[in-house]
Amino acid sequence: MQNFTTPIPLSLYIHLPWCVRKCPYCDFNSHQAPDSLPEELYINALIKDFEEHLPTIWGRRLISIFFGGGTPSLFSAKGIERILVEINSRFRFGADIEITLEANPGTLDESRFIGFREAGINRLSLGIQSLQDEKLTALGRIHDRDYALRAIEIAKRAGFDNFNLDLMHGLPNQSLDDALADLDDALSWQPPHLSWYQLTIEPNTFFHHQPPTLPPDETLWDIQEQGKLLLAKHGLTQYEVSAYSQPNQQCTHNVNYWEFGDYLGIGAGAHSKVTDMNQQHITRHWQVKNPRDYLDPTKKFIAETKIISTNDIVLEFMMNALRLTQGVPLSVFSERTGLPVTALEPMLTTAKQKGLLVDNADILCATELGQRFLNDAIGMFLC
Repeated sequence: MQNFTTPIPLSLYIHLPWCVRKCPYCDFNSHQAPDSLPEELYINALIKDFEEHLPTIWGRRLISIFFGGGTPSLFSAKGIERILVEINSRFRFGADIEITLEANPGTLDESRFIGFREAGINRLSLGIQSLQDEKLTALGRIHDRDYALRAIEIAKRAGFDNFNLDLMHGLPNQSLDDALADLDDALSWQPPHLSWYQLTIEPNTFFHHQPPTLPPDETLWDIQEQGKLLLAKHGLTQYEVSAYSQPNQQCTHNVNYWEFGDYLGIGAGAHSKVTDMNQQHITRHWQVKNPRDYLDPTKKFIAETKIISTNDIVLEFMMNALRLTQGVPLSVFSERTGLPVTALEPMLTTAKQKGLLVDNADILCATELGQRFLNDAIGMFLC
């Protein structure tokens, strides 16, 4: 039986699904933008979508909002402002709410940065991916090095002292020297937060059908290990598998995911996880993926809803929590799942005996071995 007694943090994810063009490695729900973006119609749908979910979250407070995509920076600053004003008029924002907008350097100019800041965005995530023109071309990005550097400079000048740089490694034909030079170049801008992750080939992408030449495993390992040393040298601490930050600059929104907090997702293809304190269960739902269906007033926003089973809750909690390098207090498991700690047994004991989890009665945390073989550590909790 589940028993929720502690209020669970709540975040809001807003999906804006259009891009200038689809990148060959991208498996997100993104679509090439039409000549005329249906911004007003989509915002109207977002607000209606949000209103339909209000009964499930009423009385709570948002700790973060994240505009993801797609390319949210294709929307106008006025449009982003309207979304935030409409939501805030219907629901309470936390006093220190974090509001992030993902931005593509190829879609920005100084006036848009200033407009987003004035609209209420207080954190930017810049998808630079690389600062080397050859690699950007291989990734199908619409910006080049100069655009990326200008975007970082303008963001800082516009007053964004809280920003993330998205950087990839393990790129086509990338050498160790290439990867470290790219990383060092990005770090010279002293980003408060950096997402640094390896390119992976996902199904249903162009790269899956026409794979590029990626670095060998030995090079990928060297990039990972030497890159971590370089990040530490610049004062960024790894707090999650692919997330590094200056002190007190962790992403509130993503940490809430990893600590198994609640999140409401609105927009085409958005996902939600919401705890019902009255019914004592956790519900997931998915919105329809195609923007045309989402904008069709004759169709429902939600494509599927399900109550998460106990076994799935245990696995999903560990999939998220073990991504954090410092883990989570054991007490968080019961607070966020409504289950007793005994629900983790005997898997927890076995994982500790195998050296995959830290042998500490108060925390759930992967060891160095467990971090290297994270899928094995998580797999221990598959029932």
